[in-house]
Amino acid sequence: MYYFSHSGYGYSKKLCKDITSWFVGNYLPRHKLDIDVIHRGLKRECVFGWCNLTGDSYRPRDFQIEIDTHLDIKTYTLTLIHELIHVRQWVMGTLKMKSGRTFFNDNYDGSEYHNQGHEIEAHQQENILYEKFLLDRYGVTVEEVSFFYPKLGF
Repeated sequence: MYYFSHSGYGYSKKLCKDITSWFVGNYLPRHKLDIDVIHRGLKRECVFGWCNLTGDSYRPRDFQIEIDTHLDIKTYTLTLIHELIHVRQWVMGTLKMKSGRTFFNDNYDGSEYHNQGHEIEAHQQENILYEKFLLDRYGVTVEEVSFFYPKLGF
């Protein structure tokens, strides 16, 4: 079971809930989690989204995901899935915090953020999970999705 909340402006509440419940149900079904998704402008920070721990770094279960409100539907979906992959990395213990440093698979990588192992893994998986999400939740492929989203009113 998980506790989910969302807030902010300029986003589809239905899509946010669909993505999060699908991801947690498929990839973290046995964990008690608290996930808060906040939608706000992130343009000044030059990012689409963040995943932050809000609780203890030992056995983390409380997370805050921030997402830019000015994203198109596909980018929004990919970004939320990407940040949920980070949640899974924290919960499964492949992503850890030790002495203020982030470790992925027990290795510290001091390279630029986008070249670190946890980011590389999240980028590799986000498109695969995006396709699975579309098929599982809506029964459409990536090629069909442009015709499908407008029917949902997103």
